[in-house]
Amino acid sequence: MGFQMIFSIVSVLLAAILVVVDQLIKHWATVVLQPLGAITVLPGILELRYYLNDGMAFSMLAGKQMLLIGVTSVMLICVLLLLLLRKMGMWERISWTLILGGGIGNLIDRFLNGVVVDYINVLFVNFAVFNFADICITTGVILLMLWIFYDSLQKDKAEKAAKQQKEASDGTA
Repeated sequence: MGFQMIFSIVSVLLAAILVVVDQLIKHWATVVLQPLGAITVLPGILELRYYLNDGMAFSMLAGKQMLLIGVTSVMLICVLLLLLLRKMGMWERISWTLILGGGIGNLIDRFLNGVVVDYINVLFVNFAVFNFADICITTGVILLMLWIFYDSLQKDKAEKAAKQQKEASDGTA
């Protein structure tokens, strides 16, 4: 078994661990937070608030569960195939692993309950209530964008160096 396959298997296992952590936290939120409604963590800054979201980020596509389940499922299958079949660097692999784990965590909620359990409420800004899976997805997307930007800069740098070397060798020929 090659290193690439080992990295692929480790990525899928790490995504599975993220799903388990997400589901355990959501279970805790349902058992503990639902009866209480909310727990203040840092007054005026952060509270844990039980909230059921039938949409995606900021309740977009609220009530469109079949569409969200279908599109999310297709996207997650593509991410899984990327992780299993594509050779990639560490940062790209971490990004896709976070996206897969978070996406599956929210998909499980949507599939089993028709809603996603959210519980993190930032109080000092007007922001949506979110959960661990959302943090995984968002972190994965940000890391992926940073990796793409970095990779693009490296390719541009390599192309410029190759062009300068070609011009230098053309000038001496």
